[in-house]
Amino acid sequence: MKIITFGEIMLRLSPTGYHNRIVQCGGFDAVYGGGEANVAVSLANYSHEAYFVSRLPQHEVGEAAVAELRRRGVKTDFIVRGGARVGIYYLESGSAMRPSKVIYDRAGSAIAEATEEDFDFEKIMQGADWFHFSGITPALSDSCARLTRKACQAAKRHGVMVSCDLNYRKKLWTPDRAQAVMRELMPYVDVCIGNEEDAEKCLGYKPQANVEAGKTEAEGYKAIFESMHRDFGFKYVATTLRESFSASHNGWKAMLYDGDQFYTSKRYDIEPIVDRVGAGDAFSGGLIHALLTKDSLQEALEFAVAASALKHTINGDFNLVSEAEVEALAAGDASGRVQR
Repeated sequence: MKIITFGEIMLRLSPTGYHNRIVQCGGFDAVYGGGEANVAVSLANYSHEAYFVSRLPQHEVGEAAVAELRRRGVKTDFIVRGGARVGIYYLESGSAMRPSKVIYDRAGSAIAEATEEDFDFEKIMQGADWFHFSGITPALSDSCARLTRKACQAAKRHGVMVSCDLNYRKKLWTPDRAQAVMRELMPYVDVCIGNEEDAEKCLGYKPQANVEAGKTEAEGYKAIFESMHRDFGFKYVATTLRESFSASHNGWKAMLYDGDQFYTSKRYDIEPIVDRVGAGDAFSGGLIHALLTKDSLQEALEFAVAASALKHTINGDFNLVSEAEVEALAAGDASGRVQR
């Protein structure tokens, strides 16, 4: 399947050493990542023809980002070159009661300054089966919001399925601005993905969930899923349900609604967490793959939540797992025994 994702890939810098803080580190480990790029990597791992669409500088840092995507099997034909900088984010991984922290240094990045002349979305969407974006991309700049809308319109003209991970980022925009932009994009979306904060900040729906207390009961989401489905005509609405007991210990499951029936996945108890960044993207990638290939929605949901559970065990933004590894976990093999 030909799958298109559109967004920003960034340079991620994390303190060298296990769970060191930025103030105590003597150096940084560098990897690349970003919402839609992470989804593209997952889909390439599952043997899809995954394209990442973006804009990156011509210099060596931009070239390194492109090379990393190619190394992971992602097609980069539609990455245009221009601009002066690659966005950066610093990640300080938390532990126990100390939360993880992200510091952005992405203002004025190449994609944030992209224009309509940079992308021919009619060409990009030709022959595509699926288009995926997140709420991070339109939050980067007014031009990125316009480009996201153009991409969605082109996808619909070409009969392409569209998914969106709402992905609210309070360091990028306000709830008022997010709702003004995101609610206008939702009529183009077939599959809407988001957690409790995303639904509230991006679309104005507040579930009955106490995340800080580690409580995310599926029942609290049913009313808002029904409202979202009614208001925007989504084919599917999905959410991950994270129970945050500490930075090192989470409960993890997911839920999906098709306008008629609610599906809830099995629950995973994840401790210790190696790296939770990108888990939502791993869920999106797993769900897209599974909706395209599985026989039932329950199977699709179980694949997606297993893929995202595995991401918690992998350092870096990318979910570097195979379809077979995800299938094994979804089938119940969570022993962690050495494979010989």
